[in-house]
Amino acid sequence: RLHPVLVDRARARQAKDFNDLGLPPQELTIAELLKARGYHTVHIGKWHLGSTPAMRPNNQGFDETLFMESGLYLPTDHPGVVNSRQDFDPIDRFLWPNMRFGVSYNGGRWFEPAGYLTDYFTDEAINVIRHNRHRPFFLYLAHWGVHTPLQASKADYDAFAHVPDHRRRVYAGMIRSVDRSVERILQTLREEGLEENTLVVFTSDNGAPNYLGLPEVNRPFRGWKLTLFEGGVRAPYVAKWPARIPAGQRLPAPVSGIDLMPTIAAAVGAPLPAERPLDGINLLPLLEGRAAEAPQRPLYWRDGPYRSVREGRWKLIHSHRPGREWLFDLTEDPTERRDRSGDQPEVLARLRDRLQRHHAPMPSPLWPSFIELPVSIDKTLDQPQTPD
Repeated sequence: RLHPVLVDRARARQAKDFNDLGLPPQELTIAELLKARGYHTVHIGKWHLGSTPAMRPNNQGFDETLFMESGLYLPTDHPGVVNSRQDFDPIDRFLWPNMRFGVSYNGGRWFEPAGYLTDYFTDEAINVIRHNRHRPFFLYLAHWGVHTPLQASKADYDAFAHVPDHRRRVYAGMIRSVDRSVERILQTLREEGLEENTLVVFTSDNGAPNYLGLPEVNRPFRGWKLTLFEGGVRAPYVAKWPARIPAGQRLPAPVSGIDLMPTIAAAVGAPLPAERPLDGINLLPLLEGRAAEAPQRPLYWRDGPYRSVREGRWKLIHSHRPGREWLFDLTEDPTERRDRSGDQPEVLARLRDRLQRHHAPMPSPLWPSFIELPVSIDKTLDQPQTPD
């Protein structure tokens, strides 16, 4: 390989079990904040914030949890599923023989969901809405779709008969199932008379990865999941609350997932904890039209020594390996094609200083990483690597 995978074997031998890697129980979650305000709190789906009893949702503020225990959407030999395997991807090759089709409820025994996973989670989310319509509730629906392993329901796959590429067709079917989930949940809120005074937020955790082998999946943005280019860190972020938020707005300034906690706290009138400063901001004044623009602030990303900062129109990416910096003007160049680090020395110095000052007080990682892998910015995993 031109760019090898690097493994620190000493660290690997000391690494904790995957289930031990998660959110420390002493942290305050949105669910805990809302539960203290009288909300019934429910989690459905993916967690990946630790699977020890102390880290699972029931001990992080959730009254109920329908917990995704593994990662299949249906058994691989089920007549109602269509699979797409990416044999060029070592992670994908690992997933197929090791993933199972199973969930649990409130820490009980595993059981098989009653249908294709995305539709099953949606069915259960609708049940939660209907059963809790007469009291305040918080539902965190964390869909697994459209994560690998790529599996579409046969009905969704058949809806894309005009798509000749099998992998792309499966992926489209999976997206269709998430679209349908959003539609059904919003329709349920309307039917139950809850639409006006329910805050719905739809967002994602990252852009799509290059290990799907779908070159256009993040277009027009450059990069993938596991990179700090816009294709990796840009995600949908939509809020709907007819009683409070005028429809059709677009916020010109970038906002972040870290803004969810202060925004939801403001929505329910809950004070933020004084003993732990939060980096996020309350977006309600912007969403409600009471503020003209978001407060100016830098946004940061960090994956070990791979780091980035965005301030206004400028974004700096620092990669310790291969020892490279990129500076982009996102107003003129939102797809990050023109590196300005050579002709903007003052901006470069300012953002370097920002990154350093942001990093300096950070604690060491609770679980140091032991593997480093290259991710090509402009190529999918199945395309040949080149030295540049």
